[in-house]
Amino acid sequence: MAGKPKPMSQIKQLLRLHQSGWKIKSIARQLGISKNTVKSYLQKIHSSKWLISDLLELEDPILESKFHAGNPAYKDQRYEQLKGQLEYYASELNKPGVTKLLLYEEYHQAFPDGYGRSQFCFHLLQYVRNSKPTMVLTHKPAEKLFIDFAGKRLSYIDWQSGEVIEVQVFVACLPYSDYGFAIAVPSQKTIDFIYALGCCLKALGGVPELLVPDNLKAAVIKASKYEPEVNRILEDFANHYNTAVLPTRSAHPRDKALVENQVKLIYNRVYAKIRNQQFFSLQELNEVITQKMRDHNQTRMQEKPYCREECFLAEEKPLLKPLPDESFEIKTYKEYTVRLNNHIKITEDSHYYSVPYQYTGKKVKVIYTRSMVRIYAEGKIIAVHSRNYRTGGYTSQQAHLCSHHQHYLKRSPDYYLAKAKPISAVLHDLFTKIFLQNRHPEQLYGTCDGLLNIYRRSDHQRADKACQLALAYQNYSYRFVLNILKNNMVEQALEVQEKSLPEHNNIRGKKYYQ
Repeated sequence: MAGKPKPMSQIKQLLRLHQSGWKIKSIARQLGISKNTVKSYLQKIHSSKWLISDLLELEDPILESKFHAGNPAYKDQRYEQLKGQLEYYASELNKPGVTKLLLYEEYHQAFPDGYGRSQFCFHLLQYVRNSKPTMVLTHKPAEKLFIDFAGKRLSYIDWQSGEVIEVQVFVACLPYSDYGFAIAVPSQKTIDFIYALGCCLKALGGVPELLVPDNLKAAVIKASKYEPEVNRILEDFANHYNTAVLPTRSAHPRDKALVENQVKLIYNRVYAKIRNQQFFSLQELNEVITQKMRDHNQTRMQEKPYCREECFLAEEKPLLKPLPDESFEIKTYKEYTVRLNNHIKITEDSHYYSVPYQYTGKKVKVIYTRSMVRIYAEGKIIAVHSRNYRTGGYTSQQAHLCSHHQHYLKRSPDYYLAKAKPISAVLHDLFTKIFLQNRHPEQLYGTCDGLLNIYRRSDHQRADKACQLALAYQNYSYRFVLNILKNNMVEQALEVQEKSLPEHNNIRGKKYYQ
């Protein structure tokens, strides 16, 4: 597993394909990684005796820590050298008398430390596009779901502004029964594509083994005949629904002939039938599309004694995998450095989230969805927060603060009274008198901290006597109690002289007020 570590969403796809019985070479081509990399991951699993089902349940950062103890950064320069020459070699191979052996000899002279003959020929053949005869494909029930967007758009009228708003139409079909699904969405962006795909699986009532999207940008980052790069959000979606993604080859429309035919049928059975109708919301448009698609699926197929819906309900739906209990949420992956105030900032919302203070200054991985924020470090989860969209705000957990900061936040009259009660009844009485003074509580917290410090460093009996003197003389300061202890005045008798008024004749009496 040398080289740049693969995304764990891709490794989960590797595990699912291996679990489904795929060969190493097929997995390597499908996921765009070398056969040796696939072998090394599978060998590590077998040698460690890990269960694939357990690994698939792990979050990406935790799974990554199992495979990658460090952070290797190896890159094979030989392929980089060869990649720039492949177009030239492919064009030369079409010339009379030019063979792969001749081209290899020229390559070896230019790059003596390059690939051997077998690897050179392998990469060259991978690059060359040879025409192949077509064939009739047979499909298993509940195996694949073909996905595409219709080329033509539908529209509705904004009832407030009168503007005509065009929308994209998402189309999917199960190739075995040709059961179709369609829904209008605002755009082909990833968020709309994922929403439409989730609605499709919900309408089907289950999940097929493979999702087969066209090479649209919302599904495939980089189209390729052999090694397409799947959008990570789609990989997360597939992992959530316990399925795998198998994009069609670029520039090969025959690979998705059934969904292309489904689009043509939808033009005839949906577009054409609603061409003279007006709609004033996307929801209203989708309600009509759903009805027309139901009619389409219930229409008897040519040369077959059943309709698409009958075939789907009888032979495919029972074989679909169950839907997950929770709906899918798009994940965003980021890496941040924990700030000195032990918070990280999600720049998308300009909101701060707390992290245990031990990770201050360290890099952490953050995965956040529409509703949750999860923070990982050293291969384990260290913080979980509910997503907050308040700009400039802080979401903090008191347990993440150091003891000094926790104490500062906990301070209140009730906090100090509760702290004094198990130490001494006299100290509790003194704290009660302290907080009855006509002063702001925060001005008195320092006095309480000082008295607690006296009890930590002094004998409790002597401290109690000093506090009794403070109560007797109604002097509730820290310095008064400290001076009593320093000057050894704790043995002084607690005598409070009651002073009475002197006798005099200046007393009016009640008769004066009558």
